[in-house]
Amino acid sequence: MQKWQVTFVDDHGVQSVELFDCDEPPTMERAAQWVRAKLLPISAELDLNDLDGRTEAPTLRSLREQNSIQILSITPI
Repeated sequence: MQKWQVTFVDDHGVQSVELFDCDEPPTMERAAQWVRAKLLPISAELDLNDLDGRTEAPTLRSLREQNSIQILSITPI
C-alpha cells in the first residue's frame, strides 16, 4: 500500500503533515476526509447531506470555511 503525505494549514496557521495509506492517488476530498477524521473526530461523524450533491467537495469546503483548515498538497512517499 502506498503512503501519502498530506500537508495542510490548521486553524492556528501552523503548517502540519499527516501520513495516510491508500492504494491509488487520493483526491483533495479524500484527503480532507482523512484530515477531518484525524483532527476533528466528532465532526467526522456528522452527516454533510445538506452539502452532498450540491457542492463538488463538501468535506474540503467544510474544513476550509468552518474550521479554517486548508490542504496544501498531497504527495507520495
